[in-house]
Amino acid sequence: MKNGCNGKILRVNLSSSDISVEEPEEDFYRTYFGGWGFVAYYLLNEVPPEVEPLAPENKLIFALGPVTGVPIAGSARNAVGAKSPLTGLFGEGDVGGWWNAELKRAGYDAIIVEGKAEKPVYLWIHDGEAEIRDASHLWGQSTAESQTMIRKELDDRRIRTAQIGPGGENMVRYACVINDLRHAAGRSGIGAVMGSKNLKAVACRGHKLPDIADPKAVRAMQKWLMENYKERCGTLPQYGMGFNLKGSSDGGGLPTHNFRDGVFEGAEKISAETVMESIGVRMGGCYACPIKCKKVVQAQEPYKVRQIYGGPEYETLASLGSCCGIADAVAVSKGHEICNAYSIDTISAGVSIAFAMECYENGLLTKEDTGGLELNFGNAEAMVELLELIAYRKGFGDFVAEGTKRMSEKIGKGSEAFAVHTKGQEVPMHDPRARGPQLGMSYVMSPTGADHVHTSLSSIFKNCAAICVVPPFDQEQMRDIVNGVTGWNLSIEELEKVGERAMDMARAFNTLLGQTAEDDKTAPRFTTGFTFGPREGQHIDLEELEKSRQEYYQQMGWDATLAVPTQARLEELRIGWLADKLAEYNKLP
Repeated sequence: MKNGCNGKILRVNLSSSDISVEEPEEDFYRTYFGGWGFVAYYLLNEVPPEVEPLAPENKLIFALGPVTGVPIAGSARNAVGAKSPLTGLFGEGDVGGWWNAELKRAGYDAIIVEGKAEKPVYLWIHDGEAEIRDASHLWGQSTAESQTMIRKELDDRRIRTAQIGPGGENMVRYACVINDLRHAAGRSGIGAVMGSKNLKAVACRGHKLPDIADPKAVRAMQKWLMENYKERCGTLPQYGMGFNLKGSSDGGGLPTHNFRDGVFEGAEKISAETVMESIGVRMGGCYACPIKCKKVVQAQEPYKVRQIYGGPEYETLASLGSCCGIADAVAVSKGHEICNAYSIDTISAGVSIAFAMECYENGLLTKEDTGGLELNFGNAEAMVELLELIAYRKGFGDFVAEGTKRMSEKIGKGSEAFAVHTKGQEVPMHDPRARGPQLGMSYVMSPTGADHVHTSLSSIFKNCAAICVVPPFDQEQMRDIVNGVTGWNLSIEELEKVGERAMDMARAFNTLLGQTAEDDKTAPRFTTGFTFGPREGQHIDLEELEKSRQEYYQQMGWDATLAVPTQARLEELRIGWLADKLAEYNKLP
């Protein structure tokens, strides 16, 4: 490999302590690209359907893309994947920061972790070398403390880390992997898989990027971005995500009270501009990106909030804020800090807490059940305390750490009607009743469970190439960036095929686990209307959803019953080997 990629994949067996390097052919990279594509390929080929998510036989995959680490905005991305402990299905999360570029500089395009260490360990990867080191002294530490200890131990303050905190160590179902303290691969519970392997962190340091095919073309794209991002990115560089939540609330579409409502009186108090104007320190960002769309906040009262963990973005402002009925920017920022320190997904945590609050207010949970917590909507103190309990699986927190699907199954009594998830993953902070039927379809069709960007082929391609969605590059520019880096001379249509191939592999993985078209369904909450506000009565029409679902199957070349690609479509996508695997399990249409 010459351009964009190192041509090396690191394989680490924690059970045997064996470390090896694989060097796939260039066609492998052109076919699967990286990121989501690598995750899906290795899960399909190395994780049989019977493997439990938290078993040593599950694989934990860190995957870069060809653009990762290139000095251009949006290149600071990587995927982390495994069989999900939250859904039991294909699991994949995407994340920014600086660690990904450092891994590329250290000489690898992906890491496949298998087995389980006898005691806590971390990986130390530097300039083509890799070693397994003892992490017993790091286990139980927050992400900030363990990063400090690793840097001191290795005598290099520029080391970058991807790691877990106590939430991952205690295998919270929606634990995440944290890059550089401020960036979360939030979805699918991959942090719990990392914890199940006794892997505390992956520390990286490197000094050489792969060559770029056409440096001049890549520099031209970065120059265009530098000249245009302020005009095209709106308020992102000033406030980050979550600007004007009052406008979202006034329009009736801000997730409130566990998605029961779309209007929140306290929206302005937790909006991004309020956060930055009251407790903001500065804006931060990712490697090579001038946009700097990440908040950095600090507070002393009523909670001490440390700026080392950054600050809450939109999903956190809504999930720990309006979704829980909380209008306290400092409390929400404290919740963000806890989640980053302990490696917990703020979306799933917030929705799980909001679900518990609705159960409490409806009398399905009592104060005795909650260990004394008064879980009324709007109780910021209870939300902050419960996050701590979740991370350590203490008391009622152990129950909430299981996620809404398992909680509702245990509570029963009709609570399933307001357990807001699809396929077991909690819904992000975008209500399809307000945002439109296309979003509802995204939640239904996503192979990872509810996700608003996991059915658009262009978005999935970006998750394979490891390119952020924030920089305002259009399709032609994306094509030119990829070709400028790799020299592959791919068309826009070929890039979309990368996304389609990745989607089909993820769906096939789920099909091998027994998923069918019957599992592509929306959360019951969205089939009922808002109770008040400008969108009162607005809901998802199940007949229309079914029509859209069948149209999507047809468009993708999927069988209408199994909801998996036909052999002809797999052959067309140059992954005919997948038809043989489906046939082996009697899952080929």
